[in-house]
Amino acid sequence: MLQLTMDAGEMDTETVDQVSASPLQFARSYQVEALEKAINQNTIVFLETGSGKTLVAIMLLRSYAYLFRKPSPCFSVFLVPQVVLVTQQAEALKMHTDLQVGMYWGDMGVDFWSSSTWQQQVDKYEVLVMTPAILLDALRHSFLNFSMIKVLIVDECHHARGKHPYACIMREFYHKELNSGTPDLPRIFGMTASLVKTKGENLDSYWKKIHELETLMNSKVYTCENESVLAGFVPFSTPSFKFYQRTEVPSPERASLVEKLKKLTIKHRLSLATLDLKSSTVGSIEKRLSKIGSTLTYCLDDLGILLAQKAAQSLSASQNDFFLWGELDMSSVTLVKKFCSDALQAFLAHIPHGLNWSVANIKGNVEAGLLTSKTLCLVETLIGYSSLENIRCIIFVDRVITAIVLESLLAEILPNCNNWKTKYVAGNNSGLQNQTRKKQNEIVEDFRRGLVNIIVATSILEEGLDVQSCNLVIRFDPVSNICSFIQSRGRARMQNSDYLMMVESGDLSTQSRLKRYLSGGKRMREESLHHSLVPCPPLPDDSDEPSFRVESTGATVTLSSSVSLIYHYCSRLPSDEYFKPAPRFELNKDQGSYTLYLPKSCPVKEVKGHANGKVLKQTACLEACIQLYKVGALSDHLVPDMVVAETVAQKLEKIHYNTEQPCYFPPELVSQFSAQPQTTYHFYLIRMEPNSPRKIHLNDVLLGTRVELEDDIGNTGFQLEDHKGTIAVTLSYVGAFHLTQEEVLMCRRFQITLFRVLLDHSVENLMEALDGLHLRDGVALDYLLVPSTYSHETSLIDWAVIRSVNLTFNKALEKHIHCSTSGASRMLHTKDGLLCTCVLQNALVYTPHNGYVYCTNGVLNKLNVNSLLMKRNTGDQTYIEYYEKRHGIQLNFVDEPLLNGRHIFTLHNHIHMTKKKKEKEHDREFIELPPELCHILLSPISVDMIYSYTFIPSVMQRIESLLIAYNLKKSILKVNIPTIKVLEAITTKKCQDQFHLESLETLGDSFLKYAVCQQLFQHCHSHHEGLLSTKKDGMISNVMLCKFGCQQKLQGFIRNECFEPKGWMVPGQASAAYTLNNDTLPESGNVYVASIRNLKRKCVADVVEALIGAYLSEGGELAALVFMNWVGIKIDFTTTKIERESLIQAEKLVNVGYIESLLKYKFEDKSLLVEALTHGSYMIPEIPRCYQRLEFLGDSVLDYLITKHLYDKFPSLSPGLLTDMRSASVNNDCYAQVAVKANLHKHILHASHDLHKHISRTVSEFERSSLQSTFGWESDISFPKVLGDVIESLAGAIFVDSGYNKDVVFASIKPLLGCLITPETVKLHPVRELTELCQREQFELSKVQGFKNGEAYFVVEVKAKGMSFAHTAKASDKKMAKKLAYKEVLNSLTECLVS
Repeated sequence: MLQLTMDAGEMDTETVDQVSASPLQFARSYQVEALEKAINQNTIVFLETGSGKTLVAIMLLRSYAYLFRKPSPCFSVFLVPQVVLVTQQAEALKMHTDLQVGMYWGDMGVDFWSSSTWQQQVDKYEVLVMTPAILLDALRHSFLNFSMIKVLIVDECHHARGKHPYACIMREFYHKELNSGTPDLPRIFGMTASLVKTKGENLDSYWKKIHELETLMNSKVYTCENESVLAGFVPFSTPSFKFYQRTEVPSPERASLVEKLKKLTIKHRLSLATLDLKSSTVGSIEKRLSKIGSTLTYCLDDLGILLAQKAAQSLSASQNDFFLWGELDMSSVTLVKKFCSDALQAFLAHIPHGLNWSVANIKGNVEAGLLTSKTLCLVETLIGYSSLENIRCIIFVDRVITAIVLESLLAEILPNCNNWKTKYVAGNNSGLQNQTRKKQNEIVEDFRRGLVNIIVATSILEEGLDVQSCNLVIRFDPVSNICSFIQSRGRARMQNSDYLMMVESGDLSTQSRLKRYLSGGKRMREESLHHSLVPCPPLPDDSDEPSFRVESTGATVTLSSSVSLIYHYCSRLPSDEYFKPAPRFELNKDQGSYTLYLPKSCPVKEVKGHANGKVLKQTACLEACIQLYKVGALSDHLVPDMVVAETVAQKLEKIHYNTEQPCYFPPELVSQFSAQPQTTYHFYLIRMEPNSPRKIHLNDVLLGTRVELEDDIGNTGFQLEDHKGTIAVTLSYVGAFHLTQEEVLMCRRFQITLFRVLLDHSVENLMEALDGLHLRDGVALDYLLVPSTYSHETSLIDWAVIRSVNLTFNKALEKHIHCSTSGASRMLHTKDGLLCTCVLQNALVYTPHNGYVYCTNGVLNKLNVNSLLMKRNTGDQTYIEYYEKRHGIQLNFVDEPLLNGRHIFTLHNHIHMTKKKKEKEHDREFIELPPELCHILLSPISVDMIYSYTFIPSVMQRIESLLIAYNLKKSILKVNIPTIKVLEAITTKKCQDQFHLESLETLGDSFLKYAVCQQLFQHCHSHHEGLLSTKKDGMISNVMLCKFGCQQKLQGFIRNECFEPKGWMVPGQASAAYTLNNDTLPESGNVYVASIRNLKRKCVADVVEALIGAYLSEGGELAALVFMNWVGIKIDFTTTKIERESLIQAEKLVNVGYIESLLKYKFEDKSLLVEALTHGSYMIPEIPRCYQRLEFLGDSVLDYLITKHLYDKFPSLSPGLLTDMRSASVNNDCYAQVAVKANLHKHILHASHDLHKHISRTVSEFERSSLQSTFGWESDISFPKVLGDVIESLAGAIFVDSGYNKDVVFASIKPLLGCLITPETVKLHPVRELTELCQREQFELSKVQGFKNGEAYFVVEVKAKGMSFAHTAKASDKKMAKKLAYKEVLNSLTECLVS
């Protein structure tokens, strides 16, 4: 059991051993005292690191918990200054309270959370642990209500000063509420190990700093009266100085190296001129070169030549991007790294080599200038602790580069002495690479476990990461302030720890400052205690600072916060690789005037005004925020409209969808069975005519339904397929027949018997199916499929065949004594008794000995059971011998002839035969059957009739599908299109039918996109392209389309399963598998649910688009709009003229005459032409907008026009080919080629150096290439997207200028596009073509991608037929590299397969 005193102190740590559920009983006296004070008033607890301040905070939260336990709308907030502390403090709260704790940091995306998302957090959690910037942002946007916070804990509260988020929260919210007399303010509880964060030269200024902190925090300091109170609980390290005599690198060598670095800097700066870089990039590179040079010089002077060389080595290493290269292109990065590499060689030239030199010879290296005496002092100090068991040492340094090189040095030297392991931990100071938090935590954990002995660290370990097991702290660089001193000293938490401060001998100023720090903690304590009764004065009211508050929400933007809000707003505007939107300022401090220019896509173009010269920029931004709010670009929570739109889109994506969906069955084929004496059926003749001769004739069949069918179903035609070709099926109405109950039952018995035998190839389920035949209550499949006899051009029911099911065997002998064919007939023994041959020669029979079913076709009078078996490979064996040997059956009637039998036919999906091969036969198609083994099922019934019935399930599948399509169609009022078109639109590719929805989906998708884009463009004329695109995506996303479809119950109509004859429902049969449940449609009455199947959300969305395409193709745009309105997509095609900005002098900006002659169109409003050619980077006030909005509109117009053109021109395209043609025609690469051919690149208005370079390079490559077509995927050139965008924006400009006339657009743009693609010229994208080939042939395909040396690379490998086909492609962008790699592998693989 741990001592109580230890448990209370360990609350600042990550691990607490077996602490009671109530920490209060473990609390130390000073912790209880601090708690009592914190309950009574706002308090800052000022105690040493490791003294258990977090325990006091937890006890305070427990005391106040009754105020914010759920379902209370209130909550508490625990603020920590670093992200790494969020988890640490949250875990402590979870361990010692039962409160619900939420954790928040920037990487979670909280910057883009909405008010509702924050409300969800408040509803769920009672304590929110976060960094202060997150709380400040949420309060400013009024996502969180400050009055709802009951306890506000501020960890490391000494940061609360200046513009720190801690200070802003207190000033902008706490003190504002306090001054307004709000009674319900949160309890403030601050924690710190140092009240002052200054260099501390003047101890007398401490009270002033403490008083400022107390005033800002509106809290009084609590601390122990003297250090001795804590001494019994908290181990204090022993501080001491470690002096070293400064030695410098020998002057000649230092001068030589410094001169070399200068020359290298000059050399690489001169080489910048050869890279054709923009001035800002040149400036950025020069800044980096200068920074690296000064870093290396610092290492040379402070650490020695050897460590300067290690620094250069680290900076030049390709795997170490120590400096943030992100803003530079790879050629610039290569130049900077080359500078580091050259510097490395310069330092290496001064370092000895060979066996006689060793890094471990520290003193010798100091004398040679390779190391400084400061470095020597550190190494000797560490070696002096070699007798210390389990050393845990932290060495604090100021710079990241120092940490890196010292780790490298110590890792070389110390293992030779003690096997100590060294690591470094550093943040992102000085712009150097930041270690991941995961890596830092791993190192600290290894330090705790003893796997790492020494950590070289920057200030990141002063506060934040908890390190308990340290027993030695060395300050390699002197601390800069009293707070840093106290916190780094507090890292040595073990008993008898040492705290060493390395100081240069003779540096009296530093020594004096550090000595004052030694007494600084005591002075802070004394000042706090001395003034403990002085009340906190009110904070001076700075409410005259201009601000803007939204009354409806309380969201606020201040002078100081407005700048970041404007930059945040601009960052959410549309951008590309050549232009990042940002505000531009013109400030005149002398005249106190400002002009703020916002990007062209912003609804507010510029803001002008006058203000105090010190706050010109802030005032401009605040005024811009106000104007943006007024035009709706900032929401009521002062959030950019783009963020709001994205939040809405994210919510849409979370709409629940159940993939288990119904499959509808048409009500026309269902009815309530009743006991009426007569039932009327409407009969339709099903005629099947093969396209080539067949051995077996196809007979007509009659379909009888209880209701008369729609004309385009009841009198329709379609094709079926069999193994020999196609079969034309026609339906024609015969008339209404009134059938008696007995006749209906007989028809049902007949069709159930025949279909069950055909489906099962046995009689196993037949009796069960017939048992439920008698009339009963309830809905069931109620339609008849009966044989037809055709005479005198009138179709009649063939009752003779139907009555075959009622063959009365005990009267058979009597009936056939005087058989009309008595000359050829005779009586034969069967399982059913004596039967005439006229009954047996055309029958459906069952042989119980093997369970097979056969159809008979005549009597073999020349064969009997004593005849030799005709079966092959049986030798000289008679039938009687065969049956006795094979089946153990003794045949008795040796003189009776055999029957000519045929195996029952196999049912196929004749809608679409996927495998063109013969039916699997038993031993032979025909077989000889002894009559005495046969049981008669149906007679008379011909082989032709039985064969004809094998096609009926496929016929009925098509009719059922048409009826389902009709039921959907009649729901959509006002417009009528062919039912077969609706069926095409609801048939997915998975059905493997003769058609599917893909072509209609492609057409519908293009029209939907066009209609929505046109409406958004007109109705949202102040929205930028990014906002328009987000709203468009939200309106036509799969999620929304699925939602619309499901609201109209479209999902039940969709056909997404391949027809399986064995699963076909036999009409008239009672079966649990055929249960039909009633469902009500929104507008057209009832339908029945036949089954539940899995249906993906995208499938429903695809069908919605396909139905749009169906109504568009058959009824035009108006019909498509009617369907869209029915499904819930409300589109208003009424066009209104948009008020545009004052006309500009277009001729001064672009060559109007050339462009108009090129387009063969004369603009009425020439400002549209200028806008269409203006890139976002061209920020001159004369042009108010860039091309992005017109591109948004033109993209959809061209997509629709080209897709509709292809669909209309090639009406017989196979499903999917339209999609391929559209993809190959409507893409940015095609448009970019058109732009280059028309020399439009010369007329684009832009101010981007990178875009100019890319266009020049592209045009040069294009002119050298032999590419002729402007469609397909042949081009290997990576075109700038801007080139293709301009074609789309010009289309948009013509569309608007012509009063939204699509025909004018097509007439203007089509000549530029050249010869449009045809089914003969279309080529699949190589990525798709290779992928489909590998899937089809089951080849193994693997791929690797990445980015190296400024280029994207893509590796594709296919393993096929024992060979490997691989290619690595490189390009400026990943998309092009991928295409090239797939293309090469596809070509190689295709050549191999062909050969």
